[in-house]
Amino acid sequence: MHTSVMRTTIALPDETHEFAMFYARARGLTLSAAIDELIAKARLASAEPEFEIRRSPNGLPLLPRTGRVITSQRVKQFSEDEFE
Repeated sequence: MHTSVMRTTIALPDETHEFAMFYARARGLTLSAAIDELIAKARLASAEPEFEIRRSPNGLPLLPRTGRVITSQRVKQFSEDEFE
């Protein structure tokens, strides 16, 4: 595991800085630790594979339990994919 610390200066928009500070306070973290945690979460989220829709014996779509909300936009995407 990489444990060295690199110091750097970054410029954040006010809104991003406020969010990071709020997140840090809410989690009891330093600003650096909060930003590190948020980046790690974003990295993991982007690595999540897309799930496939399986069909039940009667043809109904079976969606895996992912903990994510299925929005109307996702439903539209699924139905467009179905008819392509």
